[in-house]
Amino acid sequence: VYAYQVTNGKVWSLINCLCVFTAVLSSFLDNVTTVLLMTPVTIRLCEVMELNPVPVLMSMVIYSNVGGTLTPVGDPPNVIIASNSYISKNGVNFATFTLHMAIPIAIVMVTTYFQLRMKFKTINDLRFTEPQDVQEIRHEIAVWQRAAASLSSYSKDEDLVRETLLKKVNRLSRSLKKKLVSGSVPVESYKATLDELKSKYPIRNYALLVKSAVTLVFVITFFFLHSAPDIQKLSLGWTALLGAILLLILADREDIESVIARVEWSTLLFFAALFILMEALAELGLIEWIGKQTENVILSVSEESRLAVAILLILWVSAFASAFVDNIPLTTMMVKIAIGLAENEALNLPLKPLVWALALGACLGGNGTLIGASANVVCAGVAEQHGYRFTFIEYFKVGFPVMVGSIIVSTVYLMFAHVLFAWH
Repeated sequence: VYAYQVTNGKVWSLINCLCVFTAVLSSFLDNVTTVLLMTPVTIRLCEVMELNPVPVLMSMVIYSNVGGTLTPVGDPPNVIIASNSYISKNGVNFATFTLHMAIPIAIVMVTTYFQLRMKFKTINDLRFTEPQDVQEIRHEIAVWQRAAASLSSYSKDEDLVRETLLKKVNRLSRSLKKKLVSGSVPVESYKATLDELKSKYPIRNYALLVKSAVTLVFVITFFFLHSAPDIQKLSLGWTALLGAILLLILADREDIESVIARVEWSTLLFFAALFILMEALAELGLIEWIGKQTENVILSVSEESRLAVAILLILWVSAFASAFVDNIPLTTMMVKIAIGLAENEALNLPLKPLVWALALGACLGGNGTLIGASANVVCAGVAEQHGYRFTFIEYFKVGFPVMVGSIIVSTVYLMFAHVLFAWH
């Protein structure tokens, strides 16, 4: 409601506000958490503004991945990199990481904005092709069909509920046919929309809001303190888990089943299967083979060009691989390769530029496809729960060009900062 009021209901101002806020929030929260928070908000705002939520959600999740690249706690690949004991012992802490990421991420955010504006040139590109009331009926039909499909056929009660839901779907389908025949014209009014937002979406539980804010401050504080020697024993994962336990205690909810039912179990199972696949590939020797081939390529060039070649290889390979394989298991693999390159005395390569190249490649490469980053998959899952679905190809058309532009910017920055000026 506040974002809509501040931007006076202007479409691109509101989208920019949402994207920048998402990027900043993703810097200090895990971007999956940020997407879980921002996706329902974005969908509600798009619905009242009669916008198609899909392109706005795509823009939001792209900025979430960009913003998450800034800090060691912003994106899961960065957490994997920063929590590695060898890397942390070699001077890569929270402050150093953020300092080296700040310049390229600031430039990438600007270039991403212009790329998205070129993709969605007019407001009509962000609107539905059909009237709002027709879209609302289609949305309702999708939600009720999803609810009916989720019921099993093991009891008469569930069969009865399914029949009731399907009758509701049939009534809505008939209503949709009438709307398509008669047609309708949406009414636009900033004041009316603002009043509707204020009445429909007030803060319903101030006590829970305060408790959640306390928990959030607790978690972020411990994330920042993680670079302190005495607190390093408490991992980032344990910090997040303690935050979840603290919120459960403070919230004091008796009906925990309703909370568990809203967990994205399908997404969690997807990631579990993906990790199993990556570990199987590691056991088959894929990581060792890729590392050996990378070393051979770097050794084949002159000594003064080895750092540039190593940065280019890690950056572009991790970016394109991350676009088609989730960047969490990919980063787990690439960290071992980067450390192996730095430990190889024959190569004589500094560790830090390789770490920055891996962080930029793995995080920004996740924007390339729908399965490239955890945040993308989670956003698509939450959107589908609300009745909005975007396909792999739809996201690819938006995300892949943005990814290529981001990696080009990162390449130029790393060449200037670490090959030309040796900032490391």
